Amino acid sequence: MKIFLLVLLFLLFLTIAVIPKEFKIKQRVVLVATGDVSLARSVNTRIHKYHDPTWPFIKTTEILREADITLINLESPLITNCPLTDTGMKFCGDSGNVAGLTFAGVDVANIANNHTKNYGEVGLEETVDVLTQNGILASGRERVAYKEIGKTTFAFVGYNDVGEKEGDFSEIKEVRQKADVVVVSYHWGNEYTTQVSDRQKYLAHLVVDAGADLVIGNHPHWVQSTEVYRDKLIVYAHGNFVFDQEWSQKTKEGVVGQYTFEDGKLVDWKLLPIKIIDFGQPHFVY
Repeated sequence: MKIFLLVLLFLLFLTIAVIPKEFKIKQRVVLVATGDVSLARSVNTRIHKYHDPTWPFIKTTEILREADITLINLESPLITNCPLTDTGMKFCGDSGNVAGLTFAGVDVANIANNHTKNYGEVGLEETVDVLTQNGILASGRERVAYKEIGKTTFAFVGYNDVGEKEGDFSEIKEVRQKADVVVVSYHWGNEYTTQVSDRQKYLAHLVVDAGADLVIGNHPHWVQSTEVYRDKLIVYAHGNFVFDQEWSQKTKEGVVGQYTFEDGKLVDWKLLPIKIIDFGQPHFVY
């Protein structure tokens, strides 16, 4: 009987040892990335009116929270004593609005854009502190966010090409040595157009050449096209996600990118359409 069991165990060991690689369990990670998120102006006043910082995200949390990593482009500093206003181009949201981000399951907030410094370096640093204190990593503006899921390490890098030019991508080459997947958020292009500019394409190719695995574009406030360059996906603009631009159909629309990686390789991706109602509350329309 003992001999029989030993033979059985030996055969089982041989069976496991010869399982082809394609049948072995792979490390799967789902990354969700949104369009522009501004908790300022009319979004901020409605949060104040409803006494609910989770209000902008109530209809989309199912997808956001189910992801292994959720990335947003945060286009407003979060500060104390933010003035309530529905107008103007100097953006801010109340620091308490971060509760909406945690409710939505946000893991990483890109802060490399043309509004996070609307209240100067002080406002930017307060924003980073508020995010950090609530378990949200900040990327961009010389900050790299690392997120480890299982055995896969993701690095998030951000750049802004609106009002300031960032062209040194040595940072990407450095983090490439530390991460399995490098995701670059880029704030770029021209507003209110579906046309991808030559400069966007130029910058996108540069960051892929530097080592980016996925390029997440934002700023135009309209959805723009995608491109595969050197087997790497570039999504030029996701449109708006939480924003108060109620004045046109296209600014009330956007997509949420759902990117699936297996063992550090992008194997599937979807762009889930959303529509914004009531000056800042998106919901899925697929």
